[in-house]
Amino acid sequence: MRQLVLRIAATVGLLAGVSGFHEAMAQDYPGRPIRVVVTSSPGSTGDTTMRILGSALEKALGQSIVVENIPGSGGLAGTEKVVRAARDGYTLGLISNNHAINPHIYRNVPFDSDNDITPITVIGSTPVVLVATPALAARTTRELVALARARPGALNYGSAGNGTVLHLAGVLFTSEAGVDIRHVPYKGLAQMTADLLGGHIELGFGGVATVAPHVKTGKLRAIAVSTQVRSAVLPDVPTLAESGLPNYRFEGWVALVGPAGLPRPIVERLHTEVKAALGQREVQEALQAQGLVIEGSTPDAARSFIRAEMVKHEQLVRRSGAKMD
Repeated sequence: MRQLVLRIAATVGLLAGVSGFHEAMAQDYPGRPIRVVVTSSPGSTGDTTMRILGSALEKALGQSIVVENIPGSGGLAGTEKVVRAARDGYTLGLISNNHAINPHIYRNVPFDSDNDITPITVIGSTPVVLVATPALAARTTRELVALARARPGALNYGSAGNGTVLHLAGVLFTSEAGVDIRHVPYKGLAQMTADLLGGHIELGFGGVATVAPHVKTGKLRAIAVSTQVRSAVLPDVPTLAESGLPNYRFEGWVALVGPAGLPRPIVERLHTEVKAALGQREVQEALQAQGLVIEGSTPDAARSFIRAEMVKHEQLVRRSGAKMD
């Protein structure tokens, strides 16, 4: 019994020591620049979001926020760099829907998408917009569904590639609407948008910041947005949910994460500062201009959200049949 008591005491002492070490680390944090790996290209929604947020965080934390873009392979290379980094809060990552898609579409993901990250916060989400060429007879969701049912397989929609966010937004649409619309994958959003503007495809899903300028000039027609509420960028465009597909909900999102085992005091400090930055008017205006709906969720809520997204995207990938080597 005496040995058991001593072992328990030693364990408690060890845990207290670790806790004290982490608290001391958080008090001194950050002591040098913080690198944030963004798993998308410069100029993307994620990249722009992190640069806007990073400027505010630099003032609050007193250290530089260095954005490093590592796009490609659905963000696998960038995220792997984050999960393999030291657990000290100096290498973080900005992930998106692709993080929830990758385990279901790639045969070999070099890390555990759930257990190898520490979620800090879901920064926000953006709707995708179902757009059509002006020549398409359908002007509303109901008219589009009726046209697609009358001509099964005749219409097509483009995306940035198999298994991408925009592809799965289309998979959810055809599933909820019960229609057969052919998917045309492109090698990127720019190529898809060019073909859509040129009338080579009839439909496409695009990020609100990308398609809004074309909608406002009349080069594309916005049919509906994917979120449960309308977008402030296109307030006159109805949602798919209010247009006859009540169960339709799909959004792009960005979340700040660190490697697994990131000390809780550092996680809390980062979340607090991000939340405060998101409350600043100039930050809000800049992000909302990108179509971002600001969230700033707690670390625990962020983990629950990412797990739920992994389940949702698994079902959509299965329906799409998409696979990557």
